[in-house]
Formats: sequence, C-alpha cells, structure tokens
Amino acid sequence: MKNVLLAFVAFLISLKSFSQPDKELQAVAEELKTVGLAVVVVKHGKIIYAKNMGWQDVEKQIPLNENSIFRIASISKSFSATAIMQLVEQGKLHLDDDVSKLIGFPVRNPNYPDKVITLRMIMSHTSSISDRNGYFTLDVINPAKNSDWAICFNNYEPGSQYEYCNLNYNMTGTIIERTSGERFDVYIRNHIIKPLGLYAGHNVDSLNASRFATLYEYDSANQKFEPSPQAYASRSEQIKNYEFGYSTPVFSPTGGVKIGAQDLARYMIMHMNYGTYQGKKIISRKSAKTMQHSISKEEGYGLAISTADNLLPGISLKGHTGSAYGLYSSFYFNPKKKYGFVVITNGCLPGMVDGTRPIHKKAIPILYNNFIK
Repeated sequence: MKNVLLAFVAFLISLKSFSQPDKELQAVAEELKTVGLAVVVVKHGKIIYAKNMGWQDVEKQIPLNENSIFRIASISKSFSATAIMQLVEQGKLHLDDDVSKLIGFPVRNPNYPDKVITLRMIMSHTSSISDRNGYFTLDVINPAKNSDWAICFNNYEPGSQYEYCNLNYNMTGTIIERTSGERFDVYIRNHIIKPLGLYAGHNVDSLNASRFATLYEYDSANQKFEPSPQAYASRSEQIKNYEFGYSTPVFSPTGGVKIGAQDLARYMIMHMNYGTYQGKKIISRKSAKTMQHSISKEEGYGLAISTADNLLPGISLKGHTGSAYGLYSSFYFNPKKKYGFVVITNGCLPGMVDGTRPIHKKAIPILYNNFIK
C-alpha cells in the first residue's frame, strides 16, 4: 500500500510539468474509458517526454508506471523481421528464398502449385496464406500433419495481393530458429534486446511477472472491462516438449514481445536511425530501408514496418500497431525528421477511426502538436 501511495503522489507531482498535453491526454483517456495509458515522445533521436496514466492492475490498485511492461502484440513482428535482416546480412538467408526449403515442409498454394512462396512474401503478407486454419501451431499448414492444410491458402496467386496474416510471422520465427541454430526467443534476446540494453522478451517465464500490465478486454454486452490473464500465460509445459525448428509458435513471433513503453521507444529509435542506436548497429541502413519500403503499395506495408498517412494530416509515418487481449499498441516515427511516438493502452473502448484505433488517432496528434509541431 505504501508503494502505491508513493507512486500516486509521484504521478500527481508529474502532472505539474507539461500540463497541457497531460490534460489533453487525460481527456482522451476518459473519453475512451482507458484503463491505463503509456505514451512516449522521441525528438532528434532522444526521449523527451514519457507519461503513464491509469492502472497497471485495477484489482490490485497498482498504478501504471515506467517499469510496467506490456505484451505489445503485432509490433513483435518487427523484431522477427529485424532478425531476418541480420541473417540476410550474414549471407545465411535471402529474401527471395523458397519458404518450403527454409521451414522443412512444402508451402505451396494448391491453386498455384508451381509458384514459389518466398520469405519476402510471408514477411510482407503477400504470400496468399491466411489465418483461416488458425496460427498457434505450424500443423495447420503442414501437409504431413493436417489433411485440411489447403484451407490456409487464398485463391489468388502468391505475391499478387496483400492479406494480413499472423501465421506468416510464426513461420518467419521458425525460419529464424532453423537458420540461426538458436531457439527463437534466445536469438531475439541475444541479438536485438541485449545489444539495445532493453528489458524485454518473448519468454514470459524469463521476466518479472510483477511488472506485467494486466490487459483488459472490453465486454460490450456488459459494458465493463475483463482482465485477460492468458496474455501472460506460462509456456513452461510446452517448452518441456519443445521441438527445435518447429515448436516456435509457442513463443509467438507474431505477437509475443513483452516490453515497456520507454524501451519500445528505444527500439523505435534504432529503426528511426536506420538500424543504429547509440552507436550500436543492429542492422544495416540498407536493411532498415528495406523493412520500411512499402511492398504492398495500397496498404503501405513493407517487412513488418508500415507507412501510415492517416495519423497526422499531410505527414507519412513509419511503424506498426498491435492489438490483442484488449491491448492497443503503436509505435510510429519519421525517419527523416527523427521524431516518433509510442502509445500503448492495456484496455480502452474498441473501434476503428479512419482505419486505425481511436486511442492512436487521438493521442498521436496531441503528442505531435505539443512536442514536435
């Protein structure tokens, strides 16, 4: 109780600075019935503003704070894509490699059996693969494991159209594991998280559970928020029977990174600086630009980095969003002018505005107008 009171006092004191953006953000938080809201602003490659509002855990009355970490959902895909680019730079992979050869079983659209599905296609969601069969195990698309594997594929030719697909990135994570010789979560930790000095990871059991921000999903029928404990469910039992190079979806390469808002901002700075953070090169400038280049022009999607034109009038930003278990996360940046934003909520009213979540549509302009414009 003493720690909660101290945190609350610190929160009240913090409101005395940057009062205008605080008030504007608080108004948005109240409008969207936000459980907790964490925002970070980066300018000239440095964090200049960070604010936490609301609750890390409502039931335990723990305020959201700078040590809170979130399961950030699909922003995690960019960690997997970054790892792929590292392996490409090492000459261990090529983006136009045949996924079938990389993953160890045939990956072919039955409507186009002679068309090679490449690594670039699955990373850009142009593979013609869908989540129709689910995506929590590779069995859904492996012909040797599932007689209904063909349901995973759409009717159009691979490489010709875009459809966002989580299975694409659970396959990508498996390829990272098979190519690097390191278990997926260990590879990401050793080659991205540790070099950047972040506290984060895919393996929930390797992190301090007291720091997890409980995720709250909105029950529209009863008009209340319900906690989603499955977001941080232990994978220890599955890991006991782990099959290297196949069980990788256990760690959810497609959505399983747990990280705090400020550490996510530091990771974002690396991409903003085209692969480098505080002198540490994670990927090359060329690789970073490849990730940010839109392959699917209409959707603006590259390799786990998308282009958003609907957040700030007349301004294009690069980044990604995440949505799972009631959480809505985003990081968006301008690589030329070196500014960016992280916005994460562990629960708020759902919906879409102009193709994006209301919390991002409303919060990012507030941060831009107060700190960048």
